[in-house]
Amino acid sequence: MSDFDYDLFVIGGGSGGVRAARVAAGETGAKVGLAEMDRYGGTCVIRGCVPKKLMVFASEYAGMPAEARSYGWDVADGVFDWTAFRGKLDAELDRLEGVYRKLLSGSGVDSFDARARLKDAHTVELSTGEVKTAKHILIASGGRPVRPDMPNADLGMVSDDLFHMERLPKSILIIGGGYIACEFACILHGLGVEVTQYYRGAQILRGFDEEARGLIADAMKERGIDLHTGTNIVEMQRACDADKELEAAPVEAMQYGGDDHVGPSDGAIRVKATNGKIREFDAVLFATGRAPNTADMGLEEAGVTLGRGGAIEVDEYSQSKVPSVYAIGDVTNRVNLTPVAIREGMAFVETVFKGNPTLVDHELIPSAVFTQPEMGTIGLTEEAAAEQEEIEVYCTSFRPMQTAFADKPDRVLMKLIVSKASRKVLGCHIVAPGAGEMIQLAGIAIKMGATKEDFDRTVAVHPTMSEEMVTMRNPTRTA
Repeated sequence: MSDFDYDLFVIGGGSGGVRAARVAAGETGAKVGLAEMDRYGGTCVIRGCVPKKLMVFASEYAGMPAEARSYGWDVADGVFDWTAFRGKLDAELDRLEGVYRKLLSGSGVDSFDARARLKDAHTVELSTGEVKTAKHILIASGGRPVRPDMPNADLGMVSDDLFHMERLPKSILIIGGGYIACEFACILHGLGVEVTQYYRGAQILRGFDEEARGLIADAMKERGIDLHTGTNIVEMQRACDADKELEAAPVEAMQYGGDDHVGPSDGAIRVKATNGKIREFDAVLFATGRAPNTADMGLEEAGVTLGRGGAIEVDEYSQSKVPSVYAIGDVTNRVNLTPVAIREGMAFVETVFKGNPTLVDHELIPSAVFTQPEMGTIGLTEEAAAEQEEIEVYCTSFRPMQTAFADKPDRVLMKLIVSKASRKVLGCHIVAPGAGEMIQLAGIAIKMGATKEDFDRTVAVHPTMSEEMVTMRNPTRTA
């Protein structure tokens, strides 16, 4: 008989934790417990990928009536109903959470709706007062969006808050230039919100291919997003509070004149930027980073090492410095993508419960940014590839048939980075409608080590945007 209550106790009911728990219980017969302090499904299902993608779909309908009219359809512009959409969105998230709970119970996993923290290397203490022991503990507590350390930061929202808005703001300032900031800038603009975006860097989407992110920035501006790079906020406060201060010192009011001051409106937030401009917005969204959920979990006291930003340090098998404690997903801050967390969870079960040491390959992972247009990417950027070896760049940018016929300015980008020595495709970057779907398939070939000549031998599907991936015969440039 085991000396522990469980063979495995999982902290976190997101995609990675749930997969590991149910596979360990269902396929190996392990006795498994799992604690989740919030909703089952985690960031991806409840406050990330899934609701965000549904909002992307909703936002894309904004331009369809005008495009349809270009194709001869008598279609009138409509009005977006946030209340109706949010009601259906909430119902879908409830359904998905129910699926996750059912998967756990169906596999024989004991679920606890409670916050868990480590008491020692084999003991978990729940917020309900219960104490559980386990031979192995898997931490899959994920991450959370963070606010900057500045006065009145609580006036701004973070990405989690967007899914709970009672109504859409008329105007919003989004602070940040990463994929979350850019995706929500496009989403909210498509839903009819006046969107302004500040990013302190020289160009949005840092870390992605320079040419691709430049095209997306241009497209966002073309659509009407007021994007300001090299810009950050200095201070923020409620407009009504600021006005009271101005009344006490009326001379200061001079700085608010002209086009630099927008407003006022009830409950507006007044923001001063590094460029000196002062504006008011109905809402402010901070999309300036995420942090692992490791605070007050008793980890360091139990001997678990935390790295930069509070991430749990693990080896290639997801094992921490404490042999009985493992961690997967965003809490380790390796590759923060849901499919990666799921693979890490599966590899953990193979390694620990099936006696089959299994590594997760974190190289050449395809990903997508759901801006408008989308970006799909895998492998090295042109800049990174050129630093390591001589390369050829095959690239084309054009207006696709569908948008050109409708006389829209939207352009797409197809780009391959090729090693001169091996001829292998080192990177692929697509900016186009449906780029996320395209990069999944291109990713298979690139993961297999396809060469540029393999792409060339593939017959094109005509007429499509993606045929350009196999018809670019001559390099655009070398580096």
